[in-house]
Amino acid sequence: MSRRRQIPWIHRMSRPLLVGIASLGAANTGYLTLAKFLGWHTLCPTDKLSAALNCDKVLSSDYAQIFGLPLPLFGFTAYLFIIGLALAPTIFNSDQHKEFRTLVIQWTWLFLLVTTIAMTVFSGYLMYLLVNVIQSGCLYCIGSALTATLLLILVLVGKEWESLGQILLIGITTTMITLIGSLGIYAAVSNPGSNSIASPNAAPLVVSASGSAEIELAQHLKQIGARMYGAYWCPHCHEQKELFGKEADQIVPYVECADDGKNSQVALCRSTGITGFPTWEINGQLFSGVQDLNKLAELSGYQGSRSFRNN
Repeated sequence: MSRRRQIPWIHRMSRPLLVGIASLGAANTGYLTLAKFLGWHTLCPTDKLSAALNCDKVLSSDYAQIFGLPLPLFGFTAYLFIIGLALAPTIFNSDQHKEFRTLVIQWTWLFLLVTTIAMTVFSGYLMYLLVNVIQSGCLYCIGSALTATLLLILVLVGKEWESLGQILLIGITTTMITLIGSLGIYAAVSNPGSNSIASPNAAPLVVSASGSAEIELAQHLKQIGARMYGAYWCPHCHEQKELFGKEADQIVPYVECADDGKNSQVALCRSTGITGFPTWEINGQLFSGVQDLNKLAELSGYQGSRSFRNN
């Protein structure tokens, strides 16, 4: 009497493990998606003024969005797709669906392989951008890349594949398509227009025009010694500058807090206690976040015209 072949534990547990790991990836990218949409500062366990590891800088770069949508949203969707593929066979668990369930298992493994290869290759390309282009790291991004890689490894060892040639063919094809697609998507970022960031250390150009009231307020803030602390990569700082307009922006006292930014004054930012951008220092008090021009006028004791055109 022959002994029944024992199924390796990794083959039995591969799909539950895929669900668990993909859920971690979904939680990670889901949080980043909310942070991007709601304008949160990410809870990054590092010095906010460090260019070596700065999540807000990475998430504010031109590479952090695709087709106008936050990049983490696509990662979140991909992780949900992985979870759906891993759970699909459980829907057809009855005897009457036995044959169809076998087909579902076979096809979902193929889709899992293609998806995890694409995610891993794209994550690798993003790691290249972090090091060589953005020149800053993000623990959430690195964690997502590791999660995608772990999912691919689990897919490879989670079942008994028919042949190595099948995996190689799918792997090479998916890798080429993913790399070509990635280069195509980011082609516009690599060749920015006049309103984009021109270099890793330059802020976007302010394009709105200033009214007389904006200019007068900027002159008043300068006279009383007020300061705006920010970072060139900070989208909320750019939003604040757009409220003033390009003419008044040249007058507003601005302190660059990114250590790789132009005319950086990191020591001053740290000694002042700046932890987020933008932060205003007015009459010895700190005010965080983008401030309405009327609010700035009130805080600074401005008595001039308040007919702000950009408010």
